[in-house]
Order: sequence, then structure tokens, then C-alpha cells
Amino acid sequence: MKLIQKFTLLAFLVPLGAFAQQSVSGTVTEAATGTPIPGVNVLIKGSTKGTTTDFDGNFQMEAEDGTILQFSYIGFTTSEATVSGSTLNVSLTEDTQQLEEVVVIGYGAVRKKDVTGAVDLVSSKDFNQGPVLSPQQLIQGKVAGVSISSGGGAPGEGQNIVIRGQGSLSLSSSPLYVVDGIPLADGDGVGGSRNPLNFINPNDIESMTVLKDASATAIYGSRAANGVIMITTKKGKGNEFKFSYSGSTTLYDPTSYVAVMKANQFRTLINDIGDENAINRLGNSNTNWQDEIYGQAFGFDHNFSTTGNIAGFMPIRASVGYTNQDGVLKGDNFSRTTGSVNLRPSFLDDHLKIELNGRGSYTENAFANRDAIGASVDFDPTQAIYDPNSPFGGYFTWLNTDGVQNNLAPTNPVALVNLKDDTAEVRRFIGNAKVDYKLHFFPDITATINVGIDKSNSHGRTIVSDQMPSSQSDWNGSFSNYRNIATNKLFDAYATYVKDFNDKNSLNAVVGYSYQSFEEDDNNYDSEKEEDGIPPTTINKNKSVLLSYFGRLNYNFDSRYLFTATLRADASSKLNPNDRWGYFPSFAFAWNINNEQFLEGSEVINELKLRIGYGEIGNVSGLSDYLYLTRYTQSQSNANYQFGNSFYQTFRPEAYNENLRWEVGNTLNAGIDYGILNRRISGSVNAYIKKTENLISNVTVDPFTNFSNSIQKNIGDMVNKGIEFELNAIPVQTDNFNWSIGYNISFNDNELTNLPDQVEVGEINGGTGNRIQLHKEGYAPYSFWVYKQVYDENGRPIEGAVVDRNGDNQINNDDRYLYKNPYADVIMGLNTNLNYKNWDLAVVTRANLGNYVYNNMASSKSYERRATENSILTNLHTDYYNTGFKALTEVNLESDYYVQNASFFKIDNITLGYTLRDFIENTNLRFYGSAQNVLIVTDYNGLDPEINGGIDNNFYPRPRSFVFGVNLNF
Repeated sequence: MKLIQKFTLLAFLVPLGAFAQQSVSGTVTEAATGTPIPGVNVLIKGSTKGTTTDFDGNFQMEAEDGTILQFSYIGFTTSEATVSGSTLNVSLTEDTQQLEEVVVIGYGAVRKKDVTGAVDLVSSKDFNQGPVLSPQQLIQGKVAGVSISSGGGAPGEGQNIVIRGQGSLSLSSSPLYVVDGIPLADGDGVGGSRNPLNFINPNDIESMTVLKDASATAIYGSRAANGVIMITTKKGKGNEFKFSYSGSTTLYDPTSYVAVMKANQFRTLINDIGDENAINRLGNSNTNWQDEIYGQAFGFDHNFSTTGNIAGFMPIRASVGYTNQDGVLKGDNFSRTTGSVNLRPSFLDDHLKIELNGRGSYTENAFANRDAIGASVDFDPTQAIYDPNSPFGGYFTWLNTDGVQNNLAPTNPVALVNLKDDTAEVRRFIGNAKVDYKLHFFPDITATINVGIDKSNSHGRTIVSDQMPSSQSDWNGSFSNYRNIATNKLFDAYATYVKDFNDKNSLNAVVGYSYQSFEEDDNNYDSEKEEDGIPPTTINKNKSVLLSYFGRLNYNFDSRYLFTATLRADASSKLNPNDRWGYFPSFAFAWNINNEQFLEGSEVINELKLRIGYGEIGNVSGLSDYLYLTRYTQSQSNANYQFGNSFYQTFRPEAYNENLRWEVGNTLNAGIDYGILNRRISGSVNAYIKKTENLISNVTVDPFTNFSNSIQKNIGDMVNKGIEFELNAIPVQTDNFNWSIGYNISFNDNELTNLPDQVEVGEINGGTGNRIQLHKEGYAPYSFWVYKQVYDENGRPIEGAVVDRNGDNQINNDDRYLYKNPYADVIMGLNTNLNYKNWDLAVVTRANLGNYVYNNMASSKSYERRATENSILTNLHTDYYNTGFKALTEVNLESDYYVQNASFFKIDNITLGYTLRDFIENTNLRFYGSAQNVLIVTDYNGLDPEINGGIDNNFYPRPRSFVFGVNLNF
């Protein structure tokens, strides 16, 4: 193995150096427990020559007798020892002044013990395990007040993250992501991608820091209204090259389907309610259409990385990874190839430090046809998949007399998944060059320049076979494609002043300038819109710019009193010139009570910090470009204007609002951080109030006052109030057995406090234009807007019987009321880790309480007439047995009967592993098995209680998965 390492070093042009006279080896352990410490830096004092300890705390190097070796490791006091002979064992003691981890906070970093805002750090050792494809999954259930859920069960599916409740009505409520100092574009911004963070290999991430309150996020100004997630990737370190490989194979298994009638149940229904024609339409098959479109799927993941040091001055880390995952919906696939490199050379006695990061990814997506999800619920289970007389590729189809598909009939689900190809490729590169120069003539000041780029190039196409069942008599298939180029450029320049004036006073000040531009270039083609052989190509280009000035001051007195003040000025090109600039201040104070004399030397209280902070943050995230200007849209090719014998495309003006202003959030946060019993118990408590003013939403305007009947407008205010509690405990800690527990719980209340006009939202299936949610003053946003259902003496809903709430003897919208909302009042996360000798076990669980879901699958698919109408047969949802509803009416559809309590408890992940230590010299091998989506406990009657937005309609089911993997470190 040493021979391999030496050849690797040669390949990187690393000189081996001259050999000393003797080899020195030993073990570095913790003084308190005797546990070996891996990764300890061992250097010859006064030089850069040295090594690091392996996974068992062992080291070996060349050094002469009398040489002084320095042993250093984060969280421990640096120790020195003199070489005398060939063996040297060293014990390190904990440094209580450095036990807290370093937290990246934006344009700098501080020790967590010196943080004044609401900040949570989750490092790689605490990340969730299992089949993790996107970074957000790493911290699911780990941070109080942070709700993370996938949009569905597709591989690489997007993740919905909300920090401390909904922050807006029409703008984005997602946090700002910052990757190695580069703030990413708002939203997805990348065509052909399921998730804006899929370009990052989770194996490359060192830590994720969540900034939750305004005093912590204000340094990022207008883009931080919904919190900030700082993603720090792994860096090069040590003096010898180390290598890591991880590989896994995953089996995905669909766990449950929408409850619809089986073939025999459906036959019984049709024989009971149908006429002779309906009965004659029954088939002779027993087809479970959901079984036909879903199935077990497999995936695998491989990652290889190396870290070390070139020539003693340039730490390096490089990695490659490949992931390929199928989806349980047939035809779904996610494939990703990633590569990254990090270089951190330093010059001029560390006065000049350079960090270079490059990260590239190539992602291929095959998007299964999700129309098949709804069709598999609707399609008659007595029909066979294939019909030899069908003109559509032999797939059974409900036909009209003219031989085309009945346009009111569902399409054969198997045909939908087999006869449509929707694929895309995304090439993405994100990189930055950061230069820190500590001024020789004024070493208290460090000047920093950070230049970054995030560029993606995506191509996609959709091909529908001419064999696809269609109601068009001249159907010959279709083809469409698109190209999307997105470019995000960043330039930061700032100076940091750090000064310790005496033993008790220290100052850290940052002042800087930032420029970031976002450009998109879209090109689309659709063959179905082609006329006279002219390709209907649509070209769309847009650009927005954010110009910023910022400053932050941190003052520390005697490690007892901490003060932070921040100011950021942002100008966004999305707003009109008169309202473009926003000024966002914040202030925070913290008191390290444990450093006061009356707690000095306490054996019980190790940390007790009181924090309070206030800040203002703006928001235009998710706001479209140029809304303050009149824009013109080209007419469709089939809506041309005729002059004589010629037809011309026209342009129509779009709605505009020249008075759009910033949404502004004002947040007050108070918190306590605590650690007791030698930090065996630690955590935090936070309470907050966030008021968002000038909310932007779509509103209806008077006729002839604009170019549309609705515009985006600043219209109201909203308040979020909540409490968060985090607890980390180590009940058992011995040489052979360690047990740790992490628990968090958060309470959030969300209310619209000022909204002149109510806004209907939440479009649902069933009828035309029906909406089930409403924004109204005095209620939570997205509250369900429903009728009060009346029940018989047996508790069965009476069809069409709802409460006349205003007593006017008629039922209309005036009788609807606001009932519950989709967002949980209480969010909890509980995880535990056990380590016994070479065994390790991790369990991750979550719970949501007080979240409600509107079961649109039941409401729109469980009425009797649906089974036989439109000269076809359509299957019913089994909720029909609970209601017996005959017809689909707005009153039935909008009944509060379908708004169901979706509180849940989930066992997200169980992972069991075993590590073979030094099974080959300096090589550790870990085997593990993992199960994901293990158990859901809920009273919700639908497919899954965790539905983003609260409307359950054609949801892609989340599968249960089983993983077997290996980790090899050498």
C-alpha cells in the first residue's frame, strides 16, 4: 500500500524528500478516554514536513532523535514531544476554548460559540444515510423549524424546503443556497432538471449550515428572506494522500397504490347501476393498471475521491462520481456523472491564500409519462391491455364511431408509458476563485476577491409515437424540443478587519461590494404548432442583476458579551428604478453566561448563552423579470390576423405594474444555547416573530386599467410566530459503546394580518376552474375553503347536504368557510446513533402534527355516474363505498369531508453497518445495509400524508428502498 501511495505522490509531482535516519511510529489518543484520534496533524516543528494519523490513531514518519514533533487537532490542545527512539505515544487533552465547530456565516466564519443569530450546523458525520441523491436529503429531520419533503418518489425529485413557515404568497418561500461562497439562482432555473441541487454529489459535502433568523441572514440581504443554507464542500487536507471509495446498490419497491375498485368489484357495480349498453362494455380481464405502470426499480452509486497535499503547500481534493437510478414508474431514470477539484495553495508565509473550486456534472433524465398515474386510476380494470383490433399500436382504446379515441376517455396507461419519450441532458459547471491577501503593511486587514460562475446548458426533447391513442383524425405523432442556457456570474470584493485590542476586547469588521447577474437563453420548438412547413420556434432571453453593498461588525468583550450589526443595500433590476434600492439592517446581542465568574468552574453548566436579535430582509425571489415594463407576447401560430389573403402573427401587451416594491420581512428572535454535564446534553431554544409587509400576490384589477384582469401587486402583511427546541444527548459513552440522541421540535403559527381582497388559489380536478384554497385576512395562507358537510345518524355524509351558514336558504360561495391548512403546526425530528465496537446503527424518524390534505383523488373520482358516463366505463375510487355519492357537483367536490388530517410519524431511515479496521495495512472497509421510507403511521386515507401544497392529486408514490453499500478508505 505504501508503494501505491508513493507512486500516487509521484504522479502529482510531489517530491518524496530525503529520508531521515530512523522511522518513528506511535499512537495518538484522547487523554480522557484513551480513544485513538484519526486525522491528527503530526509535523516536525518549524517545517511543513509531517503526516497525519490513520483511522486508528497511528502514525509513522522519519525523524531524527531530538526532533520536536507537534501534534494538533481541532478541539484539542496542541502538544509537543521530542523524538527519542523509534516509538512515541501521545495523548491530547480537550481544549475547552475550541470545542465549538467553526460555522460559515457568509463572507466569513466564526466559532459556533461566538454566533449571535439562530444558526444550525450539520456536519458530514451527522448527515442522513441511505439512498441520498440530493443535498437537501442529508439534513431532513435534523434541524428545528426546517421542513423538508420531496415532491414525489421520482429519482432525483425536487425537494421542498421551508424554514419557519411560509414567507410569501406568490414569491418563492425557498431558502437561498450558497455553495462554497456562490449564491445560486432563485428557483430551479435549469431546464431538464428535477432538482436545482442535483449537480452536487452529496458525497462531496462537508457541512450544511442553516441560517434561520434575520440577524444571521441579513448579510445576504434581499435573497435571504426565507433563510439561507450554506453548503461547504470537502477540501484538501493532510500531508499524505488518502483515498476513499463508496459504492451502493439500491432496490426501490412501490409500497401502496391509490385505492380503486378491483375488476370484480367494478363488474358488480356496473351490473347494479348500468344499463344494457354499459354492461355490454365490460371486458373479461382483471387488470390492475397501477401494477402495470409501476414496478420494482434498481439503482447504483459509485464515488471515488482523493485528498492530500502537493509539494507541501497545495492541499488538494479531487473526486468523481456516477449515479444511475431507475424510478418505480416505468420509464423513469436519473443518471448523473460528477467531478470536482479543490486546490488551496498558500504563499508568502500564508499572507496570500488562494482557493480554487471546480465542480462539473452531466445529468441525464428520462421523465416517465406522469399522465399514466391518473389514467391508471381511471381506466376500466375489466379491459385487457391489448386489443388486436386497435388502430393504436394494438393498445385497447375507447373509440368513437369514426375510429379515433373518445376525447372524454382516459388513455391506456401502458400506452402512455411506452409510447412517449421525454428525455433531457444537463451539463452544469460551477466554480470560483477566491483570493485572500493579509496585508503585509497592515496584517489586521485581509482583502478578499471571490469570482464565480454557475453555468448550465440543457437540451431536452419529447417524442410521442404516432401509435399513441388520440382523438385527432390526422394524428401522426409529435416532436418538441428545447434548449436552455442559464448563466450566473458573481463578483465579490470585501475587506475583513480583525483586531484583539487586549485580553478582553476583539473586533471583526467586514465591508464589501457584490455584483451578481442571472441570464437565461431559451429556445423551444413544437411540431404540433407547425404550419406550412414553418418551424414554430420560440426564443426567450432575459437577464436580471443584483448590485449590493454590505457591512458587518462583530464585537466581543471578554468572551462574555457579543454584539453583531449588519447592513446590506441591494438594488434589483426586477424592480423599477425608483423602488429598486432596499436597505436591510440587523442587530444581535449574545451573552455567554457560562463565562461569568459565578459559573466559572461549574461542573454542571458548560455552556449557557442568551441571544436576541432583530433584522429586516427584503424579498423578490421568484419574481419574474421586467414586470414593471410593458412587454409584448407573440400570438400563437393558429391565431394569426388576416390582411387580404395573408395571415400575420401579432403581438399583444402583457400586464405590468410599475409600482412593484420589495416584500420586507421583520424578524425578532430570542434564543438560548445550552450545554451541561461535560456537554453530554446540549442544544438550543429559539422563539421568533416574523412580520412580512408589502406581500406580492396576483390580484384582480378593474377592466381597462391594465392589459389583463390580474397583475402582481404589493397588497398585504403576514406574521409567522414560533418556538423551536433542540436537544442532543449522549446517554452512554464508553470505550466500546456510544449512544447519541438528537431531537428537535418546532411550533409555528402563520396568519395573514392585512389583506384587503381575498385571493382564490389551489386549483383542483373536477369541474372547471374550481379552487379549494383561499388567502384571507385573519387566517393562515392556503387555508382550505369548503362547505360544512352534513352527516346522517350513521356518520355517513349526505350527498348535497351542507350547512347554510348565512341562513339565506340558498347554498353558494357565501356559505363556504376556511377550515385548516396544509402546513403542520408542529414538526419533530428524532434520530439516534449507536456504536458498539465495529458495529454502527442509525435510525432517523420524523413527525408532522396538524397538517391537513385535501384528498382530490377521492373527491373527483368516487361518484357513481362517473362509472358509465360518456359512452365509456371509468373506474371509481373506493371512497364511493363510504359516501355513495351519485354525481359530481361543486357542493360535493368542495365539501370539508375531503379535507383530512394528515398528521404522520415516519421512520425515514434505518442503517446498520460493520467496519473492518486495518484488514489491510492502513485500510478500513465498512459494509452497511439501509432501509428508507420504512414506516408511516397516519390516519390519512390517501396515498401519502406528506403532500406539498396540501392537494393530493396524481401524486408520484414514494417507494420503499433497500440499500447495500461499502465504504473503503485507504
